[in-house]
Amino acid sequence: MSISIDGCVDHTIAIADVDELLEFTSMEFEKTDILLFGRKCYQLMETDWTNVRNDPNATKSFIDFAEKIIAKPKILFSRTLTKANWNNTILISNDAISEVIKLKRQGKNLAIGGIDISRELMQNGLIDDILLLVQPVIWGKGRRLFNGIENRMDMKLVETMKFKSGVVLLHYAI
Repeated sequence: MSISIDGCVDHTIAIADVDELLEFTSMEFEKTDILLFGRKCYQLMETDWTNVRNDPNATKSFIDFAEKIIAKPKILFSRTLTKANWNNTILISNDAISEVIKLKRQGKNLAIGGIDISRELMQNGLIDDILLLVQPVIWGKGRRLFNGIENRMDMKLVETMKFKSGVVLLHYAI
């Protein structure tokens, strides 16, 4: 998840070399069995990535990433949407916690997109790793990933990586 130094999560804050980040994210997706999305993130991602192949300005990393995310199995958790239109997506409108527990018991490697679903899973002890792409910017506004987390979460730093743009990956195990 991209996050500013002051803890704001917003896709528009990214100042990094986009191709570099997409290549990194594509490699991470190769380790992932299923992508989990909340409604807001799902709708944003579907809009952004569905038509990349038709964009004459799309770089190779954009096209490669779009093909990977389109092909990857996805679960959309939403209480308001009635259908999921994006390729390889299942809509689940009831209990996200039970579904994630079931998938984890099956040994599935899951990646999560969306602040609300991430918080819900963190609060219920269902997140094993957090990967933060810290953008070298103070945003000063917007939603914060960890607001509302009531339980202490001790983490161990597993990996760091510095990108050319100054973005830093912080990979924590919980």
